[in-house]
Amino acid sequence: MSELEQNDHRRIGQELDLFVFSDLVGPGLPMWTPKGTVVRQELDNFVQELRAPHGYERVTIPHITKRDLYNTSGHWEKFAEDLFRINSREGKEYALKPMNCPHHTQIFARKPHSYREMPQCYAETTMVYRDEQSGELGGLTRVLSITQDDAHVFCRTNQIKEEFLKIWDIVDKFYSTFGFILRVRLSFRDPETPEKYLGTKEIWDHAESALREIAEERRADFIEGAGEAALYGPKLDFMASNAAGREWQVATIQLDMNMPDRFDLTCINEQGEKERIVMIHSAITGSIERCTAVLLEHFEGKLPLWLSPVQVKVLPIGEAHFEYAQKVLKDLKVDNIRAEVDESNESLGKKIANFKKEKVPYALVIGDKEVAEDKVTLESRSGDKLGQMSVEDLTSKLKREIKERK
Repeated sequence: MSELEQNDHRRIGQELDLFVFSDLVGPGLPMWTPKGTVVRQELDNFVQELRAPHGYERVTIPHITKRDLYNTSGHWEKFAEDLFRINSREGKEYALKPMNCPHHTQIFARKPHSYREMPQCYAETTMVYRDEQSGELGGLTRVLSITQDDAHVFCRTNQIKEEFLKIWDIVDKFYSTFGFILRVRLSFRDPETPEKYLGTKEIWDHAESALREIAEERRADFIEGAGEAALYGPKLDFMASNAAGREWQVATIQLDMNMPDRFDLTCINEQGEKERIVMIHSAITGSIERCTAVLLEHFEGKLPLWLSPVQVKVLPIGEAHFEYAQKVLKDLKVDNIRAEVDESNESLGKKIANFKKEKVPYALVIGDKEVAEDKVTLESRSGDKLGQMSVEDLTSKLKREIKERK
């Protein structure tokens, strides 16, 4: 328990100055510092990089909607108590969006689509808002403002398997980069409480069979979870255990045959007729808040080089070395390496101790010898002495590690 408390993401996040909560803003509403925002952006950039080869296009939607949208989607009927509601001065009722899919249906529905244009793949990283009870809030793992790297694939029925497997490949690549081994839960409806879900038994049976077939074809380590489905369809939930052995739900892929029906979403098939389509929902990080919490605890705050908000700390031994240290800093920043200089009056030993406490991956020690030879001495946060090298050789090494996401 002591070790779990030591590795609590809330403590680590405060030590690394990544996020902050304010009583004036309210519980469950994290605010991200400049360093924390770097982590968020790097995670999202990685997700979008993995999606790009599969034809995903970015879209943008507002954070509120008229009640009518959720009346049509069915969310108002099922989740009205979980919505933050807004009344306009004209008496119209709006809500802060708790999900993005209903908005995205309206982007798809803006014009007719030929079967030749299918699938249509939309991606958007944006916040959604859910009115959780205050007693259920905790750190980044249960919040009121949730950042989703959300994506929706609008496709034909015969494209379901191919699109699911593409997303599954993205999930595997993302989490294997961090060393996670994933377990899959097939999240199905609870047959004892059919009133909790949208759609007919026939639609659900078809959708669940499709997911089971995909998991079996993938030869995945999976279990089935009755009652874990989304409102509108079954899903694949990916479970990852962190270094402390705690299991988290991370990514999700959901098959939705109900919302296309409620919004009358179609494409024009080879016969020139309207054909009902399906939707696939996916979020690779699950939410950036929870993903950050999981990674902070998994790595005990020692984030990989590519993800670290500060990648290099430049440590001049004395004031005589400040000018050269600033030159090295400038060279690093030209190569888009995130670096800082410690120009405090502390001893070198204290500066090194501080750099390790801040969990920065690398330190560059600069003294008389380094200035004279136009080099730096490299040390890792683990204490490894990596020797002297030129700044050019250093940046080549760092850029290679960053590119490979070691």
